[in-house]
Amino acid sequence: MSFDQRGRDRLLLGVPREAFRPSPIFLALVALFVTSGVMAWNGFGNVRLDVFLFVVSGWLVSLCLHEYAHAVVAFRAGDRGVAHRGYLTLNPLKYSHPLLSIILPVVVVLLGGIGLPGGAVWVDRHEIPGRLRHSLVSLAGPATNVLFALILVVPFAVGVDVFAHPEFWAGVALLAFLQLTASVLNLLPVPGLDGGNILQPWLSPQWRRGYDLMAPYGFLLLFALLWNPRIGGWFFDGVFAVGDVIGLPAYLYADGLRLIRFWQG
Repeated sequence: MSFDQRGRDRLLLGVPREAFRPSPIFLALVALFVTSGVMAWNGFGNVRLDVFLFVVSGWLVSLCLHEYAHAVVAFRAGDRGVAHRGYLTLNPLKYSHPLLSIILPVVVVLLGGIGLPGGAVWVDRHEIPGRLRHSLVSLAGPATNVLFALILVVPFAVGVDVFAHPEFWAGVALLAFLQLTASVLNLLPVPGLDGGNILQPWLSPQWRRGYDLMAPYGFLLLFALLWNPRIGGWFFDGVFAVGDVIGLPAYLYADGLRLIRFWQG
């Protein structure tokens, strides 16, 4: 047996195999994402409903993978509890409160076109040694969003013919835009959010106490900042600028947002 194999065996000691199996809910979301994507590509049935299902299911899949990334890095860093708490099964119902973690982000996507941070993974920080590992656990989620955004932009960067299947590509562009907004939001140094948690281990004890007091209200603080017209304008100007740099067609994700609001006719 190799050294790497022995290390993996020690790592998995005491954790049942079921803790690593993808949940039926996640697999159903993936199936819906693929099926609705094929339907949007072929213009089957109500194409606006197809794009709606494609974008919403794709967004939920990305939420699961975002939280899974936090959990798997925490597990590798020393917190075995994330496996026992079900975080490595990709079950969206395990990632905090369904209303706040799933339904609210989807509603914000539909109404505002913003990839709002969703679920949460509770990590036992006492089980993870070293400040760098703590920061990497927090960075793993936003890094997943960045990776998704870049992957989704690739077709547009290589010059795909978006007019051959315009509704499908509008959905892809909207998904890329949502990943971009989620990346920026999650990397903001707001207490309690991923960006703030990346910095938290490196703060002085005095600053860390203040951070910990503010952390439970970080989500509300984010809403308040985005609600401010000037700050919200700066945020979107920054997101639009990044989208332009990476080659994301603005007209296409705007069309995707129009399509998913199928109830507007």
